[in-house]
Amino acid sequence: MFGRLGWIEILVIVLLVIVLFGYNKIPGMMKNVADGVKIFKKEIAQKPAEKKKSIKHGKKVEKK
Repeated sequence: MFGRLGWIEILVIVLLVIVLFGYNKIPGMMKNVADGVKIFKKEIAQKPAEKKKSIKHGKKVEKK
């Protein structure tokens, strides 16, 4: 997939992202992505028995 992209093309893509989103917004976006990945991994690792307990009548019940 990336075999066709050289370092110049990757540099251009990175520069476009910086210009479009602004240098200050990128760390905030990466934090949101990291939080989403953490939640996803947590849900995947959750045991099936725990999932049945946390879901009640089609609505997810938040556990504390």
